[in-house]
Amino acid sequence: MELKRKTISGVFWSLGQQFSIKIVGFVITILLARILAPAEFGLIAMLSVFISVGHVLMDSGLTSSLIRSREADQKDYSTVFFVNLCGSILIYFLLFLLAPLVAQFYRQEVLRAVLRVYGLIIILNAFFAVQNTILTKEMNFRKQTNIQIPSAIAGGLLGLILAKMGYGVWSLVWMNLFTAICSTMMHWITSPWRPSWRIDREKLKYHFGFGYKVALSSIIDSIHQNIYVLIIGKFYSVTALGYYSRAEAISQLPISNISYAINKVTYPMFSEIAEHNGQLKTVYRKIMQQVIFWNAPALIFLSIIAEPLFRFLLTEKWLPAVPYFQILCIAGIMYPLHAYNLNILKVKGRSDLLLKLEIIKKTISLIGILSVIRFGIYGLLYFQLLFNFLGYYINSHYSGKLINYPTMEQVADLLPILGMAAITGLCCYFLDAYLAGSLHLKDWSRMLVSGFFYALTYLFMSNLFRLTAITDFKQLIAKK
Repeated sequence: MELKRKTISGVFWSLGQQFSIKIVGFVITILLARILAPAEFGLIAMLSVFISVGHVLMDSGLTSSLIRSREADQKDYSTVFFVNLCGSILIYFLLFLLAPLVAQFYRQEVLRAVLRVYGLIIILNAFFAVQNTILTKEMNFRKQTNIQIPSAIAGGLLGLILAKMGYGVWSLVWMNLFTAICSTMMHWITSPWRPSWRIDREKLKYHFGFGYKVALSSIIDSIHQNIYVLIIGKFYSVTALGYYSRAEAISQLPISNISYAINKVTYPMFSEIAEHNGQLKTVYRKIMQQVIFWNAPALIFLSIIAEPLFRFLLTEKWLPAVPYFQILCIAGIMYPLHAYNLNILKVKGRSDLLLKLEIIKKTISLIGILSVIRFGIYGLLYFQLLFNFLGYYINSHYSGKLINYPTMEQVADLLPILGMAAITGLCCYFLDAYLAGSLHLKDWSRMLVSGFFYALTYLFMSNLFRLTAITDFKQLIAKK
């Protein structure tokens, strides 16, 4: 019962944390997008792969190992803290030296200076990685929320001020850096934990033995997630990359919120019941259905109202991003289940299989990307859509074996939800076309009417056909 209570509370605060932070970030980004040009967002997007890989190298999977360890003590935390800090400094200096080559690769000289300043965020994040890990291990997401939201607001306000003053891409750089500075300060002020001045070799050997495989897997995944940015930035204009990066960022609002929150809660939760396959399968099934039940309709609806949404929020200059956004929304339906599946491998201690799967998936992906690159940005996007469903199949096949929950059984549990979301979406599409073509409603009116229709119809039909996900959700609410 204690695990169930902690899980429900954890899901609530983790989702609340993610939605609150993302909504704050979303509002700030919308305001910045109305001020800045698409090309300036494209410049920052060009550096995303380097910053992402830098963060993974800095941590080397050590904090994941801390969460997994049931008896982590002061020696464990201190060892990971100083290893992360030293690693972050080394990685920053490597980025500093590579900055001219990055600028030359993209043919954007301004990136030399931008990367050398922006790269400092890796060192800043290393200063509070362990404190944040302790909160995650304790499932204290409420405290994380109280730290991250003020930090995001402070950084966003600075970014808006600098954008208004004409600092362009530098307003985005300093927004992210100041957010990290505020987060570091608040973690140290609110956390009672302090590192001891020592590194324990045995502890480091233990955590690195697990963590390096997770880190290698994460590096492969980071490069893969940003490979579209690398290709578009290299072979197309910085403005086209700006359109793609904003389309991806907005489509990721529901995707990353749900994926990150579920991943954050299920990893420590699964760790506590890792030895009980029957219980693990039951919990796994229920959460999987809940994820798709809310994620699928949200993304289908966003793809339907994409044009009025972009025009209303970002102005006409961002409309070329609409087709990208629609494809990315459909591609993202299964994405939250990717990390969710991989958590099974982690808690079972199969980091070797985790690494193997990442190599297999990314090899397939790389071959596919090289095959479709001649078809332009749309070729890349349609392949991304296909690969997200293929990636789910590969992940679920191996994780399902470990808990006796095969892929076809998982698909059978998901098909009613996906079918309901798709049918409701089709009805909403025709309604929106009628609202725009015959009634000539304004953008905000179209979104409001279509949204109300979609939500009401989807929930009504789900109740009418007694989908398991809505039944479980009502029981959860009733018990609370």
